[in-house]
Amino acid sequence: MRNTERGIETVDVPAPEGPGSRVRVAGAGICGSDLHLVSFGPLPMTLGHEIGGVTDDGTPVAIWPLVPCGSCDRCLAGEVQQCRTVTSTIYGVARDGGMADEIVVEPSCLVPLPPGLAPADAALVEPLACGLHGIRRAGVAAGQRVAVVGAGPIGLSALAAARAAGADVDLLARHDHQRLAGERLGAGVSPKGEYDTVVEAAGTTSAVATALELLRPGGTLLLLASYWDPVTFPAFFSMKEPVLVGAQTHGAGATSRVIDDAAALLGATPDLVDTLVTHRFGLDDAAEAFRVAADRRAGAIKVVIEP
Repeated sequence: MRNTERGIETVDVPAPEGPGSRVRVAGAGICGSDLHLVSFGPLPMTLGHEIGGVTDDGTPVAIWPLVPCGSCDRCLAGEVQQCRTVTSTIYGVARDGGMADEIVVEPSCLVPLPPGLAPADAALVEPLACGLHGIRRAGVAAGQRVAVVGAGPIGLSALAAARAAGADVDLLARHDHQRLAGERLGAGVSPKGEYDTVVEAAGTTSAVATALELLRPGGTLLLLASYWDPVTFPAFFSMKEPVLVGAQTHGAGATSRVIDDAAALLGATPDLVDTLVTHRFGLDDAAEAFRVAADRRAGAIKVVIEP
């Protein structure tokens, strides 16, 4: 699938070649960033960085879409998601991604799946890793009160990660189907009072203001959204002395990669797939898949393309 001068369409391209591991794609999720990227016009690569599939030897895998250089100061510090050159190497963003029949990736990008997790459903591993990485950066712990503002796939992934950490979570959602999803994942849907951590997952000025209203003095505001447009903070917001924490994709912890932990969490939480994946389309229906993904009012949360 590529975004051409005629719009989103399925096109024939040469089979991927070169060194690496070949993966037959079973599912590729449509991310909010994909919706932004196609608005820029024709693209030189195939989209898709949320990928699940099967290797040539039959191993079911998800794909870690990052290829950090391993030699810059941030990589050497263990913060590989902050790699100086990583944005120029991401599968589905800077090089051909998973909205295709198959993809060849660096062997280091393979993420073995836990037993019982279907390869097509493994398209959720990458967005779940984003939520898990953010929750860890924010230091969320058992017994804390957490509010999530914004109930798209990333907000709901953060909700699931915070719940797994033992926090009490409330969700502020715009649409009824998002509130139902939050309830199914164990969250309250009527935020009230103050919270130790507030996750801003909507990416708007109004969401930032709401998040700061919900935050207790000295609490942590996790900026988990992708900010494609500038946002402003309310006047005197610093009087609460909030701790601002940004989170970008996901990297490696002391003993494992976040995306491997996300795969384990997804395998242990089967309700996540049924709750987040609302639509599935074949590769030939990619244009319709993108239309549905862009219309949250129609009930879409995560839309998956299955070649």
